[in-house]
Amino acid sequence: MAKSIATTLRAELRSRQRKHGPFQAMELLIPDLNAILKGKRIRQDDFEKVIKDGFWFCAGTTLLTALGETVSGIPYGEDDGDPDVFAQIVPGSIAPVPWAERAMGQALFRLFEDDGVPLFSDSRHVLERAMQPLGKMGLKMVMATELEFYLLDAKTERPTVALPHVPGVGRLQPGAQVYHPDDLWEIEHFLNDVYDYCDAQNIPADSAIAEYSQGQFEINLKHIDDPVLACDHAVLLKRAVKAAARKHGFVACFMAKPFEEDAGSGLHIHMSLVDRNGQNYFSQGRDTLASPPFSARLRYAVGGLLKTMAETTAICAPNANSYRRLRPDMFAPVEPNWGVNHRVVAIRIPQSDAANLRFEHRTAGADANPYLVAASVVAGVHYGLKNKCDPGTLIEQGAHIVPKLKIPNRWDAAIDKFARSKILPQYLGKDFCKYFAMNRREESRQFHNTVAQLDFDWYLRSV
Repeated sequence: MAKSIATTLRAELRSRQRKHGPFQAMELLIPDLNAILKGKRIRQDDFEKVIKDGFWFCAGTTLLTALGETVSGIPYGEDDGDPDVFAQIVPGSIAPVPWAERAMGQALFRLFEDDGVPLFSDSRHVLERAMQPLGKMGLKMVMATELEFYLLDAKTERPTVALPHVPGVGRLQPGAQVYHPDDLWEIEHFLNDVYDYCDAQNIPADSAIAEYSQGQFEINLKHIDDPVLACDHAVLLKRAVKAAARKHGFVACFMAKPFEEDAGSGLHIHMSLVDRNGQNYFSQGRDTLASPPFSARLRYAVGGLLKTMAETTAICAPNANSYRRLRPDMFAPVEPNWGVNHRVVAIRIPQSDAANLRFEHRTAGADANPYLVAASVVAGVHYGLKNKCDPGTLIEQGAHIVPKLKIPNRWDAAIDKFARSKILPQYLGKDFCKYFAMNRREESRQFHNTVAQLDFDWYLRSV
């Protein structure tokens, strides 16, 4: 390991321990293909060795299915001996684990090929690679995520929403009260812990709201000019939310569609571009022929996102449950469209001044890998700018629309569309795209081969 990195990590660890006390152990974490954090725990005696020399870790961890299984035909699995590769802690990621019984730290790490190149399947590297073309244009990507989730009752055998109570009475209150502050008071102790955990781990958690269905909430993260770090924040926020939920008798659910008749949970990405002079790239060069007169740059970027939306669906909707969310009647985008201040469209242009002009990408579910979603977003933006993609008719604020299903709404169809993409391999890498599709196909095969209770409910008597 380079001496400079070891020196940086050593100083970082000392700083964290001065503030939070000495760590007795540390969790080393890496997001897999589904952004599920995997890794190992080391004890205090090993801190210096890991910082100085790095360590070795199973490369196949980055290519596991949601069940934690390897897939035949994909590298770094049973077919080639499940080899280890070099691992290194990510500078800046060392933090305390405030919910641990004993003083514990955590850090993200990344994996490298034998020649020192970042592992092609490491989600952080996939995003870094996708960002390079915009970076070569002298543009910084300013990004934030919004994550929706449900709080479920941990005591019930079947997943059940933790219903709010009528204030002052104690009776359960069914039904949704979107944006109702009483629902936040109901979970005040949980929210306090989430914010405390985030503060301790330098996760810039921002506003929280009660969402469109009972027991559903959203926590936003602040905008930063580093998409990789923004995605680190997203996966670590999920970890903090789940930890606080356990403490307070809840189960935090980030499934895209846990309940048939209730709203799905999304992962929304807000993004703007900033040029070398610190100016908003989308605010420059206004197109007077457009209504409203957005710049051609913003329109081209949105055009690229809409052009690639169908082939990125497999990333934004990565598993079987994801497609239950893609319905026209639940604020989930089902066609490539865009509009101003409109929450039914796929790409929304929020209200803002010129300095903060941005788009909101609303397609992904809360179950998606933030790094891969962000990679697909920056790929679409660059492709649109490079090829001057026309986004089509803008949907005006307040316009009534009846969405028509125009993106894949079945898992296998989305995987097929992804596998045939000519655009995404240019940004995400050919090998990554090939093995991502193979991984998703295998998980889809297993899911559809499983005989579920619904089979008996529908067909036992009738056939």
